Amino acid sequence: MSGIYIHIPFCKKACHYCDFHFSTSLKKKEEMVLALAKEIVMRKDEFKNEVVETIYFGGGTPSILEVADIRLLIDTVYQNYNVSGNPEITVEANPDDLSEVRIIELSQSKVNRLSIGIQSFFEEDLKLMNRAHNSAEAKKCLEIVTQYFDNISIDLIYGIPGMSNEKWLQNIETALSFNMPHISSYALTVEPKTALSKFIQKGIIPPPDDEVAQEHFHLLIDKLEENGFIHYELSNFGKEDYFSKNNSSYWLGKKYLGIGPSAHSYDGVSRSWNVSNNALYLKAILENQLPSETETLTKTDRYNEYVMTGLRTIWGISLERIETEFGKSYLEYLNQQAEKYIEDHLLFIDENVLRTTKNGKFLADGIASDLFLLNLE
Repeated sequence: MSGIYIHIPFCKKACHYCDFHFSTSLKKKEEMVLALAKEIVMRKDEFKNEVVETIYFGGGTPSILEVADIRLLIDTVYQNYNVSGNPEITVEANPDDLSEVRIIELSQSKVNRLSIGIQSFFEEDLKLMNRAHNSAEAKKCLEIVTQYFDNISIDLIYGIPGMSNEKWLQNIETALSFNMPHISSYALTVEPKTALSKFIQKGIIPPPDDEVAQEHFHLLIDKLEENGFIHYELSNFGKEDYFSKNNSSYWLGKKYLGIGPSAHSYDGVSRSWNVSNNALYLKAILENQLPSETETLTKTDRYNEYVMTGLRTIWGISLERIETEFGKSYLEYLNQQAEKYIEDHLLFIDENVLRTTKNGKFLADGIASDLFLLNLE
């Protein structure tokens, strides 16, 4: 089972914290849709033995496309790939793009899951992040969308400068009041070269506080688990049967094909990525070239990736798999590196699987990097 990710590299405006690849000029939108469709066809042989279980439109802002464009891209996948009987087809969307007419059109297409970038229900947070929607639009959109879609995820951001615990809890309560079956939530991070980073350097906005973010994270876990959510990945909470199949496949090491500028692909042994430049991407596809670079992953690379994804998820790191797939020396190294974290109650071993404790979760990425291997090869 595998997935196809389609990157839509356009946004109405640049959010202050975002460092993903996109353009705010929509002049080449139609050309881009045709190029994406062409890349889907050009790469079908890479997946000739695969069953496509998920199709995911990410970005950028996929909801900027006409529904006809989304249909065209989905149909192109169906015509050229072996798609499972009941695939998960997700479109990332912003509240300001989701009018009732647009929601109805999407619900009449093959799209069966929406991931909506709410980020916060408070006006001042949305302004600080330079989001294109306001608080009223966020709530209105969820009121309508829940009438037409059952499988919905929303994004929320915590650790925003000036956000108190009470305000963060209010954000979570508001999300719960719409009966969302899935919530993705991220700490506000300051990426280099973003507007947010410049504002912090100039002292216009205070930097995010790690301790506040950690408190928000633990409040989030408690509140969502009380309400029947399963914390199945560091940033993701789903009700039973509502985990994101697309994202789970990345964490479980399944194959995926990334279509569009800056999109990454993985086939189990190598990783490739397309050029992060719309003009260069369009030119290459027009000339029947794939504008991508590839790296073959070493055994150590694969070990490090498994450690990273394993610690982020409820599936943990199988010590048996470490030994059978990578060998005894890797297992010994892992056990040795994990020892101090087990003593500090940040990691624990249960049924031969290494997992993070509740206190270890927030620190998972840092712990993983300490378990990485640098030079066994």
